Amino acid sequence: MKVAVEGCCHGELDKIYESISYLENKEDVKVDLLLCCGDFQAVRNEGDMKCMAVPAKYRHMQTFYKYYSGEKKAPVLTIFIGGNHEASNHLQELPYGGWVAPNIYYLGYAGVVRFKGVRIGGLSGIFKSHDYKKGHFEFPPYSPDALRSVYHIRNIDVFKLKQIKMPIDIFMTHDWPRGIYHYGNTNQLLRQKKFLRQEVESGTLGSPAAADLLDHLQPTYWFSAHLHVKFAAMMQHEAKNNAAPKITKFLSLDKCLPHRDFLQIVEVADRPGSSEHLEYDPEWLAILKATDNLQKPSCNFWNPPQDNGLHTRWDFTASEEAMMEVMSDLSGDLCIPENFSLTVPAYDPSRPKPNAHPAYSINPQTTELCATLSLTDIYILAGQSGLAYGKEGATGATEEEEDEDSTGSVDEPSEYPTDTSGLSSSYNPDEITIEDEWEEVEDEDEGVECAEGKETDAVVPEGQVGSQDSDRDSSPQREPANRLILPPPCTAPESDAPLRSLRPLSLPPPAASLSQGSSEEEEGFTSARVPKRTSGETTQGLASHTGGTPQIKRRNQSIYTAAEDEESEG
Repeated sequence: MKVAVEGCCHGELDKIYESISYLENKEDVKVDLLLCCGDFQAVRNEGDMKCMAVPAKYRHMQTFYKYYSGEKKAPVLTIFIGGNHEASNHLQELPYGGWVAPNIYYLGYAGVVRFKGVRIGGLSGIFKSHDYKKGHFEFPPYSPDALRSVYHIRNIDVFKLKQIKMPIDIFMTHDWPRGIYHYGNTNQLLRQKKFLRQEVESGTLGSPAAADLLDHLQPTYWFSAHLHVKFAAMMQHEAKNNAAPKITKFLSLDKCLPHRDFLQIVEVADRPGSSEHLEYDPEWLAILKATDNLQKPSCNFWNPPQDNGLHTRWDFTASEEAMMEVMSDLSGDLCIPENFSLTVPAYDPSRPKPNAHPAYSINPQTTELCATLSLTDIYILAGQSGLAYGKEGATGATEEEEDEDSTGSVDEPSEYPTDTSGLSSSYNPDEITIEDEWEEVEDEDEGVECAEGKETDAVVPEGQVGSQDSDRDSSPQREPANRLILPPPCTAPESDAPLRSLRPLSLPPPAASLSQGSSEEEEGFTSARVPKRTSGETTQGLASHTGGTPQIKRRNQSIYTAAEDEESEG
């Protein structure tokens, strides 16, 4: 089946679906599934925007509300994970996943589902060491601290995912697994994002928890976003149990903006005879049942049970008996019920309510799933907590401390060596800060040439953008549409640099001279003709710069469309 992968959505559903439709018509293909890798922004109304960690002037309604209200329906089944710019009060209603609109499914804090026999998993949020060992204590209305901590991943969800034993086909995270940049064209990455060099060379860019999961799950495909750059890699894992070593193909994509590589189609082998409906995964549901009593809505640190003589149980993997129990709970039907319902009023453009307060409610989908499988609705648990962490404010880090990626408590350090205090002079790319985003100043010629000859805001395939755009986009030349099929996992990459195995906490040290890497096709991804949206707005020139040190300019939250932004769609 053909799977469309999208980077940071930023609420631009109309544009994403238009791009898919254009690609289908132009290349005579049919997309079966859309995967969005975070920053989805499922904003239902004005109140939801106040629960999204972005500056107030960049809180725009975008187009999700049309799909939530029923004005439109997603033309292709869409599965997404959360990032670090979300309507958190909405997503918290669905801790185990669920429909946010007809045909649009959220995977929850962590989740695994099946579609056409393909197992698709994901982990929502981004890694921050000072919140990693806490529970999901946040509850709206959020304090300034909780507004940020609510989208930080927790070790309880990683622990659940590490109980998975059966093969995973596709896995999604918003931020990158730490160290994955060693397995692709590192030099090209640093040409596009010069400010990442210090973190890349020091081995601190990305999520150590995701790297741990990558080593454990070893999925066939791993898709990410967050850093707003297209990057492909291929990693060969160490062989286990005398079996052939597995290979993971990694792909990160950009945000949905003009002249950006935000969408790519890959072909994933489905399993003939499998259901055409989105299905629950019995192993994952059995793990949820087994770990239900481990969940606490507390901001106190929690350590997963280990085989150290202090815990009566530390193995929560799903037995065949446990999976059969899940099947019995579901009456033998794994199809996820299409039981979406509105939980708060949808935005009405004819009657705007700019002063609306954030709404929060119990979601019937979560209630039904919890009743069926005897699970605890941790969202209700957090709301009932007498500590009221989210309202009074947790003892979380300040925005400055987040930039330095503090390891949190000295008495109980993070299980990952993530202290990057020595890098305080460098912007921390693991999280785009709430107030600002650092971006490199691109050459003036690049900015001007990209806008030449563009008269309408139409979707065009990359191959038609012309030589002007090729200067801005350093990705390889696109292959014809009949080469959408990816090479099988056993295919060795045609790379100058050999594949290396990534252990979760012992990454290979950066070489003195970074590897030249290989082209995207050599890393295992044959590119589709990724559609790009062109802007009719004349691009203002940017100051060019010379020398080895990249020139940096600071501008407010450039991941959102702004009038002064060169990427504005007018």
